[in-house]
Amino acid sequence: MSIDYLIMITKPMLQGAQMTVLLFFVAILTSLPLGFMFTLMARSAFKPFAWIANFYIYIMRGTPLLLQLLFVCFGLPILPVVGEYLVMDRFVAACVAFILNYAAYFAEIFRGGLLAIDKGQYEAAQVLGLSRWQTTRKIVVPQMFRIALPAVSNESITLVKDTALLYAVAVPELLHFAQTAVNRDFTIVPFFVAGIIYLLMTLLLTLFFKQLEKRYRFE
Repeated sequence: MSIDYLIMITKPMLQGAQMTVLLFFVAILTSLPLGFMFTLMARSAFKPFAWIANFYIYIMRGTPLLLQLLFVCFGLPILPVVGEYLVMDRFVAACVAFILNYAAYFAEIFRGGLLAIDKGQYEAAQVLGLSRWQTTRKIVVPQMFRIALPAVSNESITLVKDTALLYAVAVPELLHFAQTAVNRDFTIVPFFVAGIIYLLMTLLLTLFFKQLEKRYRFE
């Protein structure tokens, strides 16, 4: 194994990692607010909203992400009547599946954060004359964020690793190029290189969330 060979196999894998990173940012930036919305719906006094949100969370957490990914990519287009309007680019379909799946997990994380807030905080806000919206924005959400941050960090790292499922729907990401190199060269070295790239990505993400925890959790 030479340096030239490592450079040759690493270059396409880094190109595939760009797709991995893109999926990660699209999914995380969209599923976080969506998950919070489902948390609010699940806690709503309007029962139909609560039922819809809880049913959605149950379905998305109770079925494998791979199944959801395959359904969005290959199942939606063959639905009767509406299928022809649901045909998407493979990467777009993958983004939709990841967003819907992770929104359910973040919804449960945020629910746990809300439940951890002492009821006295709400009572104190009422004494101060704060509206429900002001209470949520100034008191509840900041505390919920601090409480939920470690779990959000863990779920975000899991998301980086789950992007490897793109391989199942033929989207050319990091693992795709690693597998191609293994099949072509009959060596497992590309798998080790791919593993190192994944470790570096998760390391950067871990360091980022550690800084967030230091800034918000203990200030």
